Amino acid sequence: MMIIPSGVKVHLAVGKTDMRKGMDGLATIVQETLKQEPYSGHLFVFRGRKASMIKILFWDGTGLCLFTKRLNRARFIWPHVYEEGKTVKLTAAQLTMLIDGIDWRRPEKVWKPAIAG
Repeated sequence: MMIIPSGVKVHLAVGKTDMRKGMDGLATIVQETLKQEPYSGHLFVFRGRKASMIKILFWDGTGLCLFTKRLNRARFIWPHVYEEGKTVKLTAAQLTMLIDGIDWRRPEKVWKPAIAG
């Protein structure tokens, strides 16, 4: 589980990203394509073509950090926005669901019994 400090925004980069890119390549995408500041302390989330891998880029105040996760049997749910250079803002809870492979757009509620016994 990832702990996100309060006030940190989460930007989900729409479309597909070349997952061969490292910190510097992703920071360049943030700056040139997304028109955001990669050293703002906000999280920038990217997904590969196969939708089985995500990378999260963030600046922690002392250096760039890169978090990578690959799902073996599922795919990461991504918005259907096709404009390059756009982002979708997520809450910390939605990002947690995304990382866990849960459909963050429509999370299923846990069933509870109506009566005891």
